[in-house]
Amino acid sequence: MRNIKAITTSIVLAGAIFSATAPHAHADEPAFVSVGAGSYDWNRKKDQGVEVRLEYRHDKKILGPLKPFVALAATNSSSSFFVGAGVLMDIYFGKRLVLTPSFAPHYYNGGNTKLDLDYALEFRSQLELAYRFDDRSRLGMAVSHYSNASLGKTNPGTESALIYYSVPVDFFN
Repeated sequence: MRNIKAITTSIVLAGAIFSATAPHAHADEPAFVSVGAGSYDWNRKKDQGVEVRLEYRHDKKILGPLKPFVALAATNSSSSFFVGAGVLMDIYFGKRLVLTPSFAPHYYNGGNTKLDLDYALEFRSQLELAYRFDDRSRLGMAVSHYSNASLGKTNPGTESALIYYSVPVDFFN
């Protein structure tokens, strides 16, 4: 797991440097409503199932390149659900590819005898790579990790792999 964190950190730092030196062609990106679906607990396979997500990704930057987002997620395997809010950063590689690392604390409810994440506060870290269409919508793949950061008695954690579709919106503009 430490290798994954080191690789993710390296990618984010390289992307931030690349984004800082690249032309600001994407400064006017809109907010998005993102829908995701895919495999829950695909790595450990204790409670495999489907996870679905709905997110609102704001267009305004709040801290340097970071933008806020809110998320809802649910699984079918243990009827778990997650509600959270956090920050993300869009890193552009040319006009079409967008790498989006994100981090968000989530309220968690659910679990079963096979997999219980053991604490109501879970932290989701995610890395998404998306293709950006001419209308600015995006189709991407994401891998995420839920962890209670050892706040509970145990820290089982789990991973999800999802396909995302993000649609530009202007609800609050």
